[in-house]
Amino acid sequence: MHSVRERLLREIVTRLSAAIAPIPVLRMPAVPVTREAGPALLLFVEGDGITAHANHLVDRQLTLRMVALARGADAFDAADQVLVAAHAALLADPNLGGLAIAVREIDCEWEADDADAGAVMLPARYEIRYRTHALDLTQAG
Repeated sequence: MHSVRERLLREIVTRLSAAIAPIPVLRMPAVPVTREAGPALLLFVEGDGITAHANHLVDRQLTLRMVALARGADAFDAADQVLVAAHAALLADPNLGGLAIAVREIDCEWEADDADAGAVMLPARYEIRYRTHALDLTQAG
């Protein structure tokens, strides 16, 4: 059985993939995204922390960063469309099928990243609150 955190991440990837298909969702990519790749949505876990303890339950906060990546003449438009669709998919069900307590947007940068000429990267960060049992990370609280 997977942890609640892993089940949350898999649910998020599934929802995002359905919302922006055929554009790929790349979870924590281990290799650089090539120039030949079209638009993509990169998903990174920035952290997972404990916010409260109550009896045998632990409240947790998962921080995600999604980065819409596009290249070319219409890169801003393409990246914006990917991020808008991903945002709508993530917030359509703030309980993520009963796995989360809440989902909220933290911030978003609507500027191009100049790391690669011709590339546009639009990052947005989200906080997902969820609860587990103190002794069993596979059990939702």
